[in-house]
Amino acid sequence: MKNVYCIGELLIDFVATQQGNDLSKATDFSKKAGGAPANVAAAIAKLNGSGYFVGCVGKDPFGTFLLHTLEQGKVNTSLTQLATTFTTLAFVSLAEDGERDFVFSRGADQKLRHDPSLINHFKNQIIHFGAATAFLGGELEDTYTRYLQDAVLVDAFISFDPNFRTDLWKGKEATFVEKCLPFIEKAHLAKFSLEEAQLISGKQDLQEACAFLHRLGAETITITLGKEGTYLSTATTQKTIPSISVNPVDTTGAGDAFIGCLLYQISKLENTSNHRALPFSTLEEMVLIANKAGAITTTNYGAIESLPTQNQLDRL
Repeated sequence: MKNVYCIGELLIDFVATQQGNDLSKATDFSKKAGGAPANVAAAIAKLNGSGYFVGCVGKDPFGTFLLHTLEQGKVNTSLTQLATTFTTLAFVSLAEDGERDFVFSRGADQKLRHDPSLINHFKNQIIHFGAATAFLGGELEDTYTRYLQDAVLVDAFISFDPNFRTDLWKGKEATFVEKCLPFIEKAHLAKFSLEEAQLISGKQDLQEACAFLHRLGAETITITLGKEGTYLSTATTQKTIPSISVNPVDTTGAGDAFIGCLLYQISKLENTSNHRALPFSTLEEMVLIANKAGAITTTNYGAIESLPTQNQLDRL
């Protein structure tokens, strides 16, 4: 089984406890561990895979809580750095349909320093780049790019999720798209939401969007469509893979659970380069299972706490 190194932010989600309100009306919050790449590492670990988190938290009680949460979930945090800057926070409120309204208070995530020794860890392994805060400047952005270069040099399997956050990029969407392009170019697997695929490609039609993203370099593309499932695209075949019917209460982390489950399945391949030779039907089955993981996560509050176990997936 391959290791999966998830690079990006780890933060506190303060989730409003009264569902159905936006942040301006929320008064009480529950503290949750969050951050898309950390969620992906936790999803892999919960399925008994080998998930590493590569990021930075503050030397404060929130940072301690976050590391403890990941370690309890069997995520390897040996490559996580500590900074004197305060741990990054996100305040999240949920509408009645489970969609989010959130605001970042950015801190330690941007302080991640490049560790040149990690290139030795990356060889023939899986590297997942989750970009929610990685393109916002700070040391993290430079480190992020250098780790992409390291992954390419040692022929690692590269996974990329743009993790576009509207509130962070209002009026600067073109800049966000430009910063995504080098990662899409090198991605063996790229995971997009519908909004992200349309924004980056400039195409509304899914097939046209995927054709554009494939031309950029992405080999296998998944576009998550919520309850409708996931659009799976390779250079030769495209298909919408259905999901399961659930009653969602919180969509936080659903996409992370999906890509984490998919990467876990890829990590079990004897040689990750074999994914290029996989029949489309095998990729379809992998995505079908990953759809279940995403759906299960929406049935509870908080991302990491709601991630499914292998037993839960098997029961479905």
